[in-house]
Amino acid sequence: MLGVFSREVADPPEELVAAGSRTPSPKTRASELVNRFVNKSSPAEVVSLQLGSDGYLVHSRVGDSPFRPRLFAVKDEIFCIFEGILDNLGNLIQHYGLSKNSNEVLLVIEAYKALRDRAPYPASFMLGHLNGNFAFVLFDRTTSTILVASDADAKVPLFWGITADGCLAFADDVEILKGSCGKSLAPFPHGCFYSNSLGGLKSYEHPKNKVTATLAADEEICGATFNVEGASTIVTAMH
Repeated sequence: MLGVFSREVADPPEELVAAGSRTPSPKTRASELVNRFVNKSSPAEVVSLQLGSDGYLVHSRVGDSPFRPRLFAVKDEIFCIFEGILDNLGNLIQHYGLSKNSNEVLLVIEAYKALRDRAPYPASFMLGHLNGNFAFVLFDRTTSTILVASDADAKVPLFWGITADGCLAFADDVEILKGSCGKSLAPFPHGCFYSNSLGGLKSYEHPKNKVTATLAADEEICGATFNVEGASTIVTAMH
């Protein structure tokens, strides 16, 4: 999966900017990143959407696994790419009043809608009820809101970086981003979410703990590592 968002929508974290500035390396524009991702798949296996000037979402079934299925859905101008499985999907379907045949991506869209429209609780409360192995990228076109999250155990890989034209990109394949983001690249921290309208990068697993970043050594693929302060485990950079 691939989500790319323009500077007008997403404000890249300063740590990713600093990582790329410290050790300059080749980058490409967002459109080239999307084209490279799409060209890896046959037309029947990929769905690519341009969200006006806001960015792109690309869903591919290449390498899809029954243990980490990739799902894509659009509902009420909310676009979502989901990878993984929710262990408590049945309970959440009942909680949100969805039909029994609803899947994970439809559940995430509905949970986000409830958070946006009527929830008296923070995003960490909604995300904390998603039990399982997952990562997702959601874009609400009506409000230009991004919501990206990764499960607490980091069982589904997710990375983010900055393209040559300053777009913020998210993908489950580090190799895809490496050619376009250079050292402005990092593993997305597990148990965390990023949203341009819900406070930036935060931990939903430990809502009171700050998320900080450390610049990586020059020889490492990723230029930074994000950690949740006080958490018992940390995300390590890819080598």
